[in-house]
Amino acid sequence: MANLTLIRGLPGSGKSTLAQKLASQANDGYHVEADMYFVNENGVYQFNPKRLSEAHKWCLEQTFNALRDGKDVYVSNTFTTKKEMQPYIDLAKSMHILPNVILMQGQFESIHDVPGHAIERMRSRFEYDL
Repeated sequence: MANLTLIRGLPGSGKSTLAQKLASQANDGYHVEADMYFVNENGVYQFNPKRLSEAHKWCLEQTFNALRDGKDVYVSNTFTTKKEMQPYIDLAKSMHILPNVILMQGQFESIHDVPGHAIERMRSRFEYDL
């Protein structure tokens, strides 16, 4: 049976690094995150805030497809609120999967150059007690 792990935390907390490691160690692991939507065919990250909704929809679709195919899925997104995680929780429930949630609290350099004021805005709305 497939497993779903949601890895949440602020930018630079180590989410992607952990997700990549866990996916590589799983028999049939798959790592996905909304930021992958913004990587072009040359491997260059080109964030477009106007397409963020599309990116999250794409990420959820990739998660569904991989779970349907029996893969263990590791989703690394900020998930600052329960509302942001809810589509994944609903998906897991519909597939009779109990999701795991990992909270990352490291403080590393953001690989996507997220401005400090944006991180502080996320920090102020972050729901720790879900």
